[in-house]
Amino acid sequence: MDQLAADTAMGPVTLLVADLDAETRFYRDAVALQVLTESNGTVTLGRGASAVMILEHSPELKHAAPHEAGLFHTAILFDTERALAAAVYSVAQKYPHSFTGSSDHLVSKAFYFTDPEGNGVELYWDRDRSLWSWTHGSLEMGTVYLDPNAFLQENLTDEVIDNPVDGGAVVGHVHLSVGDTASAQEFYVTRLGFDQTIEIPGQAVFVSAGGYHHHMAMNVWNSRGAGRRARTLGLGRVDIVVPTSDDIGALGERMKHYGVPTRDDGQTVSFDDPWANLITVTTPR
Repeated sequence: MDQLAADTAMGPVTLLVADLDAETRFYRDAVALQVLTESNGTVTLGRGASAVMILEHSPELKHAAPHEAGLFHTAILFDTERALAAAVYSVAQKYPHSFTGSSDHLVSKAFYFTDPEGNGVELYWDRDRSLWSWTHGSLEMGTVYLDPNAFLQENLTDEVIDNPVDGGAVVGHVHLSVGDTASAQEFYVTRLGFDQTIEIPGQAVFVSAGGYHHHMAMNVWNSRGAGRRARTLGLGRVDIVVPTSDDIGALGERMKHYGVPTRDDGQTVSFDDPWANLITVTTPR
């Protein structure tokens, strides 16, 4: 029980936002998520029964200073290239200056944006796992130029433009900015129980459960040497979903063994990582 279950997945990402209306418009009207619930200054968006983003109105907070730890990006996984193309086209049309790049990572095709409050967003689609390549326990990923216009020409249709919410979308992975990769590796692999899939020494660590390319990643590209976060706008919470209450119990015991302070109500266990990023682990609702 030292590792997370193979069918562990990511839950919604919670963002603390200054302008709830503007952030809701971006994720609803551009990314084409649906408003699932809305009450008391909190908006939950997703597709079908899958929550993807939880926006909490927190106008009293300030933006984080540059180079602090926190969210690098939330990566939203689409189940088809057509659904991804619809979302990419929608964001590019409605927020043309939010696009920051695109890459073919060999295991996936990804497009990067920034939301109105500076939170990173990745929109992506996975190739079938049978096409992924592993060498000595490490997954082969790359950063190959992906022409966004060519991708849209190949996959965009009038049908998906007219119905951009067609198809599933979930949080595929969450990428964090941290102070150092050694501490990230020790916390997320040794303590939390993910498997390491890729390491860029001194720069980034990628971790997953069940042989996925990564459910989480931690890098120092903007945040080398960062300490614990103050409470600011941006990342509020990362949710991880494990299959059963037994998995919750085992994780809680493992965290106690390593001296990690936890909040455990029998259904969820929550704790801070070394940079005060709040992680909550729960079972499927």
